[in-house]
Amino acid sequence: MPVPILLVTGFLGAGKTTVVNHLLAHAEGRRIAAVVNDFGAINIDAELIAGASDGVVSLANGCICCSLEGDLLRTLSTLLRRDPKPEYIVIETSGVADPSDIVRNLMDPVILREAPLETVLCVMDAGTPPSALDDALVRAQLRVVDIVALSKLDLADEGAGARMREAIRVLRVPAVVVDAQHGEIPAALLFPATIDSAPATREPGPRRPAEERFETLSWTSDHPISLPRLQQAIGRLAPKLARAKGLFETVEQPGRLTVFQFAGGRATLAPGEAPTPGVPRSRIVFIAELGVLSKAELDGILAECVASG
Repeated sequence: MPVPILLVTGFLGAGKTTVVNHLLAHAEGRRIAAVVNDFGAINIDAELIAGASDGVVSLANGCICCSLEGDLLRTLSTLLRRDPKPEYIVIETSGVADPSDIVRNLMDPVILREAPLETVLCVMDAGTPPSALDDALVRAQLRVVDIVALSKLDLADEGAGARMREAIRVLRVPAVVVDAQHGEIPAALLFPATIDSAPATREPGPRRPAEERFETLSWTSDHPISLPRLQQAIGRLAPKLARAKGLFETVEQPGRLTVFQFAGGRATLAPGEAPTPGVPRSRIVFIAELGVLSKAELDGILAECVASG
């Protein structure tokens, strides 16, 4: 199984490490490997550390943390050879790095096949003056992101978050903007549910406040779908979507699945494997703000994509 990559970018002092710390400490059963520039900044609780060797800190919850020494692709290859292999890889960039350079590196065909770039997250200090968005590096960071997380809201004045959201909107950054109080971000946005195990409705049980804003819905069909009709459907749904991910067989290319991703207002398609017998030919997971998209509306729109006959 491919190992999705979460790339965490943001200016110096924005709160990237706080986000990575929170992900590691609240992995909730996920085996996460974090690649960081500085071990010293990772404030992992002492009781979580199970051991350290070869530049890798192992945590009692199954996560690991390693330092980025030299070539990123070599570091990733080392992680992918571990047993057990991580389920997710989080890369924290330097605060002065242009993430587009790292994104290009991650497009290496070997890495892309084994560890596809799933999400690009930019952490921004909510107290930053909106004029800071004129900085070339900040704009470069925003240009490639799927999610903008506003940090340090508790330290900023009451209207800071709203001002930053408006400044991001004016720049037409096609990303979902969320609050990241103490580094917490809805996991559904960072690690979308797998296609085969996605719930049809929200999973029951207690949720933390940051998770209350989004819900996951899924759609399946035993029939191939029309790609032009799906493109029209996604165009209708896009204003309500935070993320979407799917596998489906199309009328135009029978016998082969297409991999669909929607993030940051951008949709991408890539060739997949052959359909698995006994598994629905079309499976798509959608993540939207709570109450914005109903299951009935979703089913009605996507039903129009199914090929008749």
